[in-house]
Amino acid sequence: MIDDKKVLFSGMQATGTLTIGNYLGALKNWLTLSEEYECFYSVVDLHSITVRQDPAELRKRARALLTLYIAAGLDPKKNCIYYQSHVSAHAELAWILNCFTYMGELNRMTQFKDKSAKHADNINAGLFTYPVLMAADILLYQADVVPVGIDQMQHLELTRDVAQRFNAIYGDVFTVPEPYIGKVGAKIMSLQDPAKKMSKSDENPNASVYLMDDPDTIMRKFKRAVTDSEACVRYCDEQPGIRNLIDIYSASTGKKPEEVEREFEGKGYGDFKLAVGEAVVDVLRPVQERFAELEKDKAYIDSIIKENAEKAGYYAQKTLRKVQKKVGFPEKIR
Repeated sequence: MIDDKKVLFSGMQATGTLTIGNYLGALKNWLTLSEEYECFYSVVDLHSITVRQDPAELRKRARALLTLYIAAGLDPKKNCIYYQSHVSAHAELAWILNCFTYMGELNRMTQFKDKSAKHADNINAGLFTYPVLMAADILLYQADVVPVGIDQMQHLELTRDVAQRFNAIYGDVFTVPEPYIGKVGAKIMSLQDPAKKMSKSDENPNASVYLMDDPDTIMRKFKRAVTDSEACVRYCDEQPGIRNLIDIYSASTGKKPEEVEREFEGKGYGDFKLAVGEAVVDVLRPVQERFAELEKDKAYIDSIIKENAEKAGYYAQKTLRKVQKKVGFPEKIR
């Protein structure tokens, strides 16, 4: 609890280019949450290096992502927007929590299995202990709430287990976080394979719509989106491609799926795809325009990076010092 507000933590990796799935499933939700909670939004660049990165490209993408947070509408005076790597307490707490996390728990993490299959030539220890760093990210700020996609629920459950285990030994040290899952657009699927989540790293360029795609590109991708032969706009599991497009349209317009069904009753897929594309273009236009402005103002972005790293560091150190004392580390002589 900070200033009588509950605390919320979330973050995104500085790899790849953000998709509308990232925006509609996460960033857009963050805007509505920032009034209700004391929010910490991190560019989680420590997580990024579990996969080999080009250093210059990682720095560039990290800055672009932080800038996108602000361009999307997050006020950096109300929300703490910062680089994870600028707060050393993340790595320090992760080491301590490693000693309270069991191998069997980490072996069960499905994302480790998925990423190991994709990066068979680099199955490193960081990839294995990634969920512990994620737990440290959340617990450092005593987060009450974590906006989380369905695919990250397993990691949040591990975070809760580790927090409760530590608290059972040392007393009430960590807040045990609860998940927040957006009702619409929580999981946007690939436009070419609606059985798969839309991904920043998809090799098929038509599968994902990126935040910086121009309107013509966006419209072209929606025109090529996979549908089916039923030729009616219905929100059902039997029509996964159409269901996904309804989710995107709903999240973009604020309309409920049943309203979308009524709106397109008797209309073909061509009309529907066109409408979805136009809705996404309208949603992304102000974000893209604001990003272009912010990108030119280097001094402003630099000031946000510095101020928010100090703010995040202040709260992170409060928790870390408490944890260090509980486990028996000697106090620093100041």
